[in-house]
Amino acid sequence: MARDLDATQDFYGSVLGWTYRGSSAGADVSVALADGRPVAGINALAPSMGVPVAWTAYFSAPNADIVAARIRERGATVGVGPLAFGAGRAALASDPAGAVFGFWEGPVQAGWRVGAANAPAALELHTRDAFAAAVFYGELFDWASGLPDTCTVSYEHETVLVLAEGRTVASLMGGGIEAAPDPQVRPRWHVFFWVSDVDAAARAAVRGGGTVVSGPQDARAGRAASLRDPDGALFAVTSGQA
Repeated sequence: MARDLDATQDFYGSVLGWTYRGSSAGADVSVALADGRPVAGINALAPSMGVPVAWTAYFSAPNADIVAARIRERGATVGVGPLAFGAGRAALASDPAGAVFGFWEGPVQAGWRVGAANAPAALELHTRDAFAAAVFYGELFDWASGLPDTCTVSYEHETVLVLAEGRTVASLMGGGIEAAPDPQVRPRWHVFFWVSDVDAAARAAVRGGGTVVSGPQDARAGRAASLRDPDGALFAVTSGQA
């Protein structure tokens, strides 16, 4: 969600090398392309929808109404939708700890999974209780249910890993942030994007009016940095290999 589509496209084009095409969802929406392949969406409707400028992770679901009902049954919040959007239906929600996420009922590009070359590099949930979060999201999206085309869940180094076809598509980690006043460490989903040079991306972000939150530094999966765009949206970049 962005305020100004043109300015946002310019920033991410300079930092991540993205190009863009239009979307069937309307003139205020564009599809970001990495090497000609869709990688993310930018929607310039943040002010009209009353939501902050932010990157949001969306999870595919066969029935958005069922997911919305499950969210409410578990004491969490559906903030927007489900609403018709492009070729499907979308909604925004927050989990019991306050982390915002989206869900989508509709077509998904074949082979488009987190960690693939034409998708975000990683999703990480930083929250108070990773196990409680895993139960919540698992019940929403049938993770670890054994149903066809659903994710499995494992535990490694105090992190809950969500896997699809053997590949990690999300990591849920907790601890140490319950009382933290810093908005950078409140419960939230972090979206990582691929870049060939993390340090160069960080410098480009600063030149474009953004800020470096942390890093660049070497991490387990490659060099990484957390950045904010000029409107304050938090995102991360990594050079880990797809």
